[in-house]
Amino acid sequence: FKYAWVLDKLKAERERGITIDIALWKFETPKYMVTVIDAPGHRDFIKNMITGTSQADCAILIIASGTGEFEAGISKDGQTREHALLAFTLGVRQLIVAVNKMDTTKWSEDRFNEIVKETSTFIKKVGYNPKAVAFVPISGWHGDNMLEESSNMPWYKGWTKEIKGGSVKGKTLLDAIDAIEPPTRPSDKPLRLPLQDVYKIGGIGTVPVGRVETGIIK
Repeated sequence: FKYAWVLDKLKAERERGITIDIALWKFETPKYMVTVIDAPGHRDFIKNMITGTSQADCAILIIASGTGEFEAGISKDGQTREHALLAFTLGVRQLIVAVNKMDTTKWSEDRFNEIVKETSTFIKKVGYNPKAVAFVPISGWHGDNMLEESSNMPWYKGWTKEIKGGSVKGKTLLDAIDAIEPPTRPSDKPLRLPLQDVYKIGGIGTVPVGRVETGIIK
């Protein structure tokens, strides 16, 4: 829960326990400087999710493993299915699947394998290659397999995913983030900077915010 509390800054988000607007946070891994774009999963705020996802190099699909929750998410009108489709449609070609709330399943290996099988089928239909996706069982509430390997799931031997020229292995969500392949950005072309938002900051003025797709800002 501490991770959600950090990312959900709005009073309404903390009171309702859901993400409403996108939130940007930076942190360092052993390999990268990462900017997390926390996008809402609730269908009422899908527009905000699209804004956040359009800026991403890799999507982390958070799946609730609880009985009924996973099934609702991948149903015909489920948000898990819709978010995976939107991520691919918006050009996000790298995907990590974090199977959350493993504590509610009593750390069940069978439940994790069931979710991996079902999720692999539908993300393949969307356009992703399941063999190039890291599937990580986690508990955001307790922190299991987030930064360090969990002792609650001794059956979990880690994930393996295909990359260009071979494969890579890991155990945690942090390992999966460090296994993201950096996208190439054509810096020799004219500047293109799609805007995410425009802020008015007192004493500074109007500040446009976006991601540099091509070219260089000096």
